[in-house]
Amino acid sequence: MADGPAPIANDHAAEPVSLDGGCHGGKAELTAAASKAGKSEVLARYAKDYPVGPHDQPQSMCPAFGSLRVGLRMRRTATILSGSACCVYGLTFTSHFYGARRSVGYVPFNSESLVTGKLFEDIREAVFQMADPELYDSIVVTNLCVPTASGVPLQLLPKEINGVRIVGIDVPGFGIPTHAEAKDVLAGAMLNYARKEVEAGPVAAPRERTDKPTVTLLGEMFPADPMIIGRMLEPMGLAAGPVVPTREWRELYSALDCAVVAAIHPFYTASVREFEAAGRKVVGSAPVGRDGTAAWLQAIGEACDVPQARIDGIKNAMIGAIGGALAGSPIKGRIVVSGYEGSELLVARLLIESGAEVEYVGTACPQTKWSDPDREWLESRGVTVNYRASLEQDLSAVDAIKPDLAIGTTPVVQHAKSLSIPALYFTNLISARPLMGPAGAGSLAQVINAAIGNKARFDRMTSFFEGVGKGDTAGIWSETPVARPEFKARYAKLQAAAAKAEEHVGT
Repeated sequence: MADGPAPIANDHAAEPVSLDGGCHGGKAELTAAASKAGKSEVLARYAKDYPVGPHDQPQSMCPAFGSLRVGLRMRRTATILSGSACCVYGLTFTSHFYGARRSVGYVPFNSESLVTGKLFEDIREAVFQMADPELYDSIVVTNLCVPTASGVPLQLLPKEINGVRIVGIDVPGFGIPTHAEAKDVLAGAMLNYARKEVEAGPVAAPRERTDKPTVTLLGEMFPADPMIIGRMLEPMGLAAGPVVPTREWRELYSALDCAVVAAIHPFYTASVREFEAAGRKVVGSAPVGRDGTAAWLQAIGEACDVPQARIDGIKNAMIGAIGGALAGSPIKGRIVVSGYEGSELLVARLLIESGAEVEYVGTACPQTKWSDPDREWLESRGVTVNYRASLEQDLSAVDAIKPDLAIGTTPVVQHAKSLSIPALYFTNLISARPLMGPAGAGSLAQVINAAIGNKARFDRMTSFFEGVGKGDTAGIWSETPVARPEFKARYAKLQAAAAKAEEHVGT
């Protein structure tokens, strides 16, 4: 490999597109620009992998946060971001806030370097400078919104430099609906790279090896869950394989070399495509609760040709153990569940088997066939399952159902508490507990019951602060503000007229 980057002729790349509105130009403008700049194939694949309907796009953090977290968690992996400085600042700040302990590379640009193609040359030079095999196994280069819309051709980067793998991905906010699915974008790209390495010849052996057929676990989960699943698989002569997204490159080989893939989180469409290309079968749902564990063990056992007697043995043992755990940790109350992690349906199943009433489950993730077992189980019990749920839909569910507890994102929790309804943040307080097998059966009861028991405290706080105002009149005033709806109506008309005039000018 050459010591440094040789210049590449610009005619190999799609012609960059100037964006008058920058990253604030709107989804339609960015999408059109990206298609014109040669990214139509990428966007078409994303549209198929991550369908947005019926709600256009859930309100959540920048999706690139998901792929960034995946790369930052991997050993010997460097990350370079290409995007607007404000976006990079926000992403790196959030990542470090969540515990990232390494630097993130950034290639800045201006209008000239973006339009002339110089940005791609700068990225290429940065990759060559970072590709040190003593430090890294791989470098992930990520296009954010503006470079994607401008057609910056990361596919033209070398696939390998000095033995360091180069993985380029586009993760635009106008093409990837949620940060959870952006994890799949990078995981799928790495699996694709690793699969082709395996097809080409010998690869590095895993740190730990087993002589049993393995089950690859697809989707991030509480650290204890893979060990719990491993203990359930052992009596069937199976072992738990790596969790994808993996923590190091060589685990990708082990993940591909499995007997079956368990789609614990059912939205990893790109990753599933790579496993199926490798000839691996994929099983949906997860071992949660009595019914879920029994069905999952049966499906895994059948996929691995395990004798029915061995499957029945572990199923009966688990059903008994889980039943005892559920009976010892009952949950009483009406609960609304929502979130964007992808495990919302699993949590709802576990809550119902624990004795709770769950009428509504909202998830920002899309519907796939891998979540069908969970959806069918929930709907058979009268639960409304809402995929691609918007914040407004989740809030409406809280208003309509008036639950004893709301589980959801920060704004859902805030809304519920303002109504004196106890609420828990899904990501930090629910995902941070085991859900699988007997350990998961009793893990939620303590935090759920304690939260429901706080209803009286919320009522006291509401009573104490009653009369200080709401919305525009919130707070303590020497003179209480007077609402003037006629002013709002007037300004709304002026804004509408201005927008209409601007539209006529544009046409």
